[in-house]
Amino acid sequence: MRLMWSVVAFVGFTALSGCTSPEAASSAVSAPEARPSATTTTSRTTTAETSAPTTPPLTRPSWLGQRTLATDAAGFGLARSTPAELADRRLPTLDTLPPPEAEQFISTVNELVGEPLERSTWRPGCPVDPDELRYLTVSFRGFGGLAHTGELIVAADVADDIVAVFRRAWDADFPIEEMRIVTDADLEADPTGDGNNTASYVCRAVTGGSGFSQHAYGLAIDVNPFHNPYQRGDLILPELAESYLERDDPRDGMLYPDDPVVQAFKDIGWFWGGEWSSLKDWQHFSQNGQ
Repeated sequence: MRLMWSVVAFVGFTALSGCTSPEAASSAVSAPEARPSATTTTSRTTTAETSAPTTPPLTRPSWLGQRTLATDAAGFGLARSTPAELADRRLPTLDTLPPPEAEQFISTVNELVGEPLERSTWRPGCPVDPDELRYLTVSFRGFGGLAHTGELIVAADVADDIVAVFRRAWDADFPIEEMRIVTDADLEADPTGDGNNTASYVCRAVTGGSGFSQHAYGLAIDVNPFHNPYQRGDLILPELAESYLERDDPRDGMLYPDDPVVQAFKDIGWFWGGEWSSLKDWQHFSQNGQ
């Protein structure tokens, strides 16, 4: 049951909701967002401007995704305090796909075939066939302000709605760290508790039950899971995201009731786990509220 958050290690969970956020860790020590914008303007600068301090590049901690957590009897990693480097998490995006060439929102909707299907967690016995799913690419902003291309697998009949949601996220300059397909390697990885992958499709059952999660139908999406963790009692996922339980301390990447991303999902009829009463799943959006 691994599956929640990032670029190489990835712990799954669903508890009562069936929500699972992909996690995979990266071995990159640093990856400053130095790529120039596609739109460039030239202007004269004064001495004062050139001597002003510059914003340091975003860097990834060298240990990110490398420190495996001890687990409890249910297989979840044991929660630990948030490392100082992640208390206000603003890490560079590691591009899975080439970034968009233009400074505008770009999206594609295609059948789920070939390499994306092979890389996904779909297998015979999953509740929907590949022809009932779609492979999307959408532009998103990283925490360094640069444009990136993300990928999602969603149910065919909601594909256009999901594109519209992420167009609104783009228009609002909402930052997303990572958006890529969840793989079998992610599901099998030991928990590191520090992943942050925005993702949808994962073929797996609800934790503790025999029914499939809404992620297995392509009808649920988790957004910036580290910034918007899952909490049920003492269980926190991702396990190092404790500081983000403090919802009265707004930081970039967090979701709130009046957030344009939350509103965009509500406008297509989806529900937000941040409004649940029995537990909180601030990252999770689903069509049926589960």
